Amino acid sequence: MPALSFLRLSPAVKGGYDAPSSACHFLRMPMKRFLLCLSLTIASTAYAGELEDANALFEKKDYAGALKLYTKLANAGNPQAQQQLGQMYWYGEAGTVDEAAAKALFEKSAAKGNKVAAQSLVVMEERVTKRAEIDYWIKGYDGAELQSGEYRCPSPRIPAVSKVNDEIDRVNKLVTGWQDCYNKMVTNLNAQSPLTKKIPADIAKLMNKQEADASAAYLEQVRQNIAEGAKVNSKMILADFAAWRNATEAFINQHNAVVKKASN
Repeated sequence: MPALSFLRLSPAVKGGYDAPSSACHFLRMPMKRFLLCLSLTIASTAYAGELEDANALFEKKDYAGALKLYTKLANAGNPQAQQQLGQMYWYGEAGTVDEAAAKALFEKSAAKGNKVAAQSLVVMEERVTKRAEIDYWIKGYDGAELQSGEYRCPSPRIPAVSKVNDEIDRVNKLVTGWQDCYNKMVTNLNAQSPLTKKIPADIAKLMNKQEADASAAYLEQVRQNIAEGAKVNSKMILADFAAWRNATEAFINQHNAVVKKASN
């Protein structure tokens, strides 16, 4: 899936809002999003040690411990803690995804000059305006283009038996053409997998964890349905072709035997 750009600054980053860019780095790749490298300040040195402790717990994925300290600091008005806590609610690391709580925390932090929180609010607003596009990749996409155009492989009409050479040649060509189309369709389907690659980057970056997971599961089911449908259809066609070939060969053998007997 394309990288998400919902913003998260590494809790380990220290310094003021205008800290040098060398402190910036990418983090939090489970959501596959780009992190905007913006440095934050510790508003009160009285809480500096606790903020560092919270950051350390977060890095160790001790979310319960980090949540407790971030909450204490956020309630005391620390903008970095408010931003970090908002991200935890946003990604569900505080227990469940709570966008309302995240937004409230971002607003408090942004009001104190936290640029990451301010940009996070912009992303949240984009999610509202592009809700239909987000939902499309969670429950609307049907993979039509994966089985249309050059990948649409109509089933050839195969008679029970063919008794003339022209028809025998025609059926063989029809089945060969279908098989080439089928192989091309399967090759393309495999190349497109996972189908999450088809999600536009500007939409993928707006998805939260629950939406990204739901989209991945839904798109995989779409892929499986297409693959299974093609597989079942191919078995039916090949079975009809095998029956036709056996019947046609039996007729040819019988016909040739009659001709041979008549010529003797």
